[in-house]
Amino acid sequence: MHIKISGHHVGVSPELESSVHEKLAKVERHFDQINSMQVIFSKENHHTDSSYDGRKGLANHKAEVILRVPGSELFAQATADTLKTTLDLLVDKLDRQIVRHKERLKSHNNQTHHQQFAIE
Repeated sequence: MHIKISGHHVGVSPELESSVHEKLAKVERHFDQINSMQVIFSKENHHTDSSYDGRKGLANHKAEVILRVPGSELFAQATADTLKTTLDLLVDKLDRQIVRHKERLKSHNNQTHHQQFAIE
């Protein structure tokens, strides 16, 4: 699996890069047919949380991932105060999407399998 990591107004350090590879390996355990992933980190200069209370830096780190699997693309994004927290939230969201995608594929394959037996 190919992982492309980039930053917009954020430097991507080797520590962040290794953390991304480590955490996204968990996603790959659930679904091994992943073609590629593109991870984009960015930093907003304004608040993005509705509970803004005047503190600067509140939920201004954003992470997005585009995951390509055969037949579709999955997208997830997360925002938080720090890049580490943002990455954790992003991986949790992506993990749930992958499990749901895998269940849909199994469900679709079972329906196709049952339809083939019904035709025969």
